[in-house]
Amino acid sequence: MVTIKDIAKLSGYSIGTVSRVINQRSDVSPAAREIIERVIREQNFQPNTNARFLKQALHSPVTVIVKGIGNPFLESILEAIQISMQMHGESVNVTFLDEQADEIAEAVRTISRSKPKGLIFLGGSLHNFREGFGQINVPSVLVTADAAGLGFPQLSSFCTDDAEAAAEAVRRLLAGGHRRIGILGGYPVPYPEDNSMKRFDGALEELRKHGIGFDRDRDYEGCGFSMAEGEAGVIRLLRKAPDLTAIFALGDMIAIGAMKGLRTMGRQIPEDISIIGFDGIGFGSYTNPCLATIRQDTNRLASRTVETLLLQINTKRPAVHEMIPYEFTAGDSISDLHRPR
Repeated sequence: MVTIKDIAKLSGYSIGTVSRVINQRSDVSPAAREIIERVIREQNFQPNTNARFLKQALHSPVTVIVKGIGNPFLESILEAIQISMQMHGESVNVTFLDEQADEIAEAVRTISRSKPKGLIFLGGSLHNFREGFGQINVPSVLVTADAAGLGFPQLSSFCTDDAEAAAEAVRRLLAGGHRRIGILGGYPVPYPEDNSMKRFDGALEELRKHGIGFDRDRDYEGCGFSMAEGEAGVIRLLRKAPDLTAIFALGDMIAIGAMKGLRTMGRQIPEDISIIGFDGIGFGSYTNPCLATIRQDTNRLASRTVETLLLQINTKRPAVHEMIPYEFTAGDSISDLHRPR
């Protein structure tokens, strides 16, 4: 692990001078500051004094733009971000948008209106970022989507590997002997990098690997990421494909709504049909039966977002892009067809 002593040695300056640069002190020559900051970037140095250092950011607040009104998953990340920012002596402004809004246009308006020192996007369309983010010149982080391929030096990103996580959900169903698996949620869009499309494609590829047939017209039903949409969507799905033994819902809110819809149709969970969700929101642990799901690490997503954004604001570090590990959370909503009933 690189230490402040290593930075001092590599830069040719004293530990005290390096410390003053890290803490944004003014009593350092421009030449020394430039050299030390370059060494810090090259060595990917993470100061042990991060908490004290990060508190010294400018006073204009960071703005968080949440794309998804009433989305418990995004709200859980937002709460963790707010707590982490408070720990660093920072406050945030929050703007909520619906799923169809243009988050980049809103960000441009926000910069013009309040000049935030940084932006955090919770949810977003990579198509919108590709088309419009070039207008934005403040340090920013996109959470829940991978912006590595966009090439913007001021835009970092943290997310889960949606395709691989969706494949894991399908593997859990296949391990239980299920071969008639339906997919519920999202709407087909022309942008393959969209989260719902990545989840759909990851699930479909896993089915193909195991030689499991999938008729998109019959075995898939699109819907919005809400309980009401999930309830209505699963009824449409089961009317088309009544022989399904399992469903992969592309979001937990969809899955929870679908559970109600299945009961309305007289289907018992998991005796008649199994269901697995995606996200790992707290509501899932209170359903009956308890919802099996792929859990995203909201605390890790939030902490890496805050740490990276504040460091970028203070040191002008290049963008960081990371995949945050997911995990399968077992629940009672999946049955094992191999077991005698």
